Amino acid sequence: MAEHSEKVPTVVADGVDIVYRVNGTGAGRGSATAALNRILRRKQAEQAAGVRRVHAVKNVSFTAYRGEAIGLIGTNGSGKSTLLKAVAGLLPVENGHIYTDGQPSLLGVNAALMNDLTGERNVYLGGLAMGMSREQVKERYQDIVDFSGINEKGDFITLPMRTYSSGMAARLRFSIAAAKDHDVLLIDEALATGDRSFQKRSEARIRELRQHAGTVFLVSHNNKSIRDTCERVLWLERGELRMDGPTEDVMKEYEAFTGDKNDRTDKKPAPKKPAAKAPTTQPDAPKVPLPS
Repeated sequence: MAEHSEKVPTVVADGVDIVYRVNGTGAGRGSATAALNRILRRKQAEQAAGVRRVHAVKNVSFTAYRGEAIGLIGTNGSGKSTLLKAVAGLLPVENGHIYTDGQPSLLGVNAALMNDLTGERNVYLGGLAMGMSREQVKERYQDIVDFSGINEKGDFITLPMRTYSSGMAARLRFSIAAAKDHDVLLIDEALATGDRSFQKRSEARIRELRQHAGTVFLVSHNNKSIRDTCERVLWLERGELRMDGPTEDVMKEYEAFTGDKNDRTDKKPAPKKPAAKAPTTQPDAPKVPLPS
């Protein structure tokens, strides 16, 4: 049987506008005519009350295909995270439409796990929230912990997540999400706080997800992670899609725009400075008590 080389779209954004309203009014129910009247009254009320409208994403259109890994780049406040939340169905669009084939899963450094629960309990909580059964979570539990690497310097998985550093928490969140194959996985800066070893494991896992017909979106300010992980990049600036194309083409334009070449492989090392004299004694690092 001949192989099908036809591209299968998984996410289509068609002229998407996303607007935040500060101190906006609530919504009601009723007929279409009543709804139109409410919209008109709301706009008049917003103007009278001085409600601020933040146009976070402006007329953005793109199509993502099965098996793609797509980087989202842009300076701070450019609308990257907002767009991901809309693709995940967590934010409404003002104009336009977003169509998805399959269930998008959003993973971010602020994903809603519970800080007062142990890492172990959060592994089960996160797995169940993604639709895995308790048996599936139990079967993959040790792989999740080993992948995250948070137990390399102690039994941290038994401690509350509030005792974790931001990097440890981000690694555990990614590890939980990576334990399942996703139709569309949306990653928001989750790799930025990991060390290079963890980033390599994450990049390898993202490649596996793509091979299983998944689509991955990665928001990152780490240019090297984008280069190593994604073959296509969307560049958002001030809410507008400035460029969409092959990774290296877009990254070169973006770095010329920002004057920033962070984490480039061809970056020259800084000259070494004379080492400072080490103190004769060093205080012991504070120990975190393990729960009984």
